[in-house]
Amino acid sequence: MNRIAVIGGGAAGFFAALSAKEHHPNADVLLLEKTSTVLAKVKISGGGRCNVTHATKDIDALCSAYPRGGKQLRNNFYRFDPTDTRNWFESRGVALKIESDGRVFPVSNNSQTIIDCLVQEAKKRSVVIQYNTSISKLESTIESKWSLITKNQSFEGTFDAVIIATGGSPKKKGLDWLGDLGHEINSPVPSLFTFNMPEESITELMGVSVQDAQVKIKGTKFQSQGSLLITHWGMSGPAVLKVSSIGARSLNALDYQFDIQINWVQERNTETLFDQIQKWIKKYPQKTLTNQKAFSLPNRLWLFLLKKCNLSPDKKWSELGKKQVRKMVELLSRDTYKVSGKTTFKEEFVTCGGVKLNNIDLRTMESKKCSGLYFAGEVMDIDAITGGYNFQAAWTTGFIAGQLKK
Repeated sequence: MNRIAVIGGGAAGFFAALSAKEHHPNADVLLLEKTSTVLAKVKISGGGRCNVTHATKDIDALCSAYPRGGKQLRNNFYRFDPTDTRNWFESRGVALKIESDGRVFPVSNNSQTIIDCLVQEAKKRSVVIQYNTSISKLESTIESKWSLITKNQSFEGTFDAVIIATGGSPKKKGLDWLGDLGHEINSPVPSLFTFNMPEESITELMGVSVQDAQVKIKGTKFQSQGSLLITHWGMSGPAVLKVSSIGARSLNALDYQFDIQINWVQERNTETLFDQIQKWIKKYPQKTLTNQKAFSLPNRLWLFLLKKCNLSPDKKWSELGKKQVRKMVELLSRDTYKVSGKTTFKEEFVTCGGVKLNNIDLRTMESKKCSGLYFAGEVMDIDAITGGYNFQAAWTTGFIAGQLKK
């Protein structure tokens, strides 16, 4: 390998370029970025803190975090897992911390720390970064090398290998140039988004959160569990983001018009829940519904749910009839809301779709269609739930692609 090009200056592209230089130290490595800024997604991720990876050491649990690509990447994760990621950054002076939910962040709580580390490492290894360079076409030469062509120019000379790390595209058209090379493309659709509920009055509770709720897309098998946040436009939080990722393609087909059911409490069995409330009534018969809440829900949400049940907050527990208890059980376990649209989560853009994985030799990340062409990151049909998993796929695939093994 004398000359290697990496297209895309995001997390996967940087890691692929650094890996290429590590495994082929005598090669010239050129990293091409179409904008004037590298690592833009790293900058905004995790609310500007950068959720570098997840702390799990369980490969099965890791794979399950990817609605698309997890099973196929299993062996790759054994070769470069979240522990390897943490070791990589920490060995280069980046102090990391593990939060209670397993997410890993820099101790600085600043994504710039991660960006500086990657950029400095690129300088140290003499990786050349070229900005404002958008590749429109790749051409294979007779010698099985690659020529790179932009709208205004073609690069002098050829490359022994090219690594594609251009990230997710909002539209299939953005991947046509890879389709022209014979690759099959799964049309991209949004993943990791929040739910808009313009017709629902629950938005009046914006800012209220529940730590353990279950969200189910009505009429489907898609469901998830976790914290839920009520916003001024609808609902967000890990439980919503996760189910949006799991059902990304189906929800797109529904044009983001669907109903969700929410279980606000941790009990899923309605008969058990009914019995719990009956015991509560016997224990606190003279207490009002608001003075002695039966569940550890935020006060504003509890009052909202009581109103939805047509129950006065001043009503005593002993005054509840069985029909009213049944109605409360139904609301607590299967509260229904209408979703009409979506909103991108904190400017973070993740897509479901991309180059089909069966077009790629995942042992090396080399294209099965084009010799000397490799892939890394979200340009492939790989995406995950929130929690640092999308970056982990970028680090893993970038590291393996950079080895440029046949």
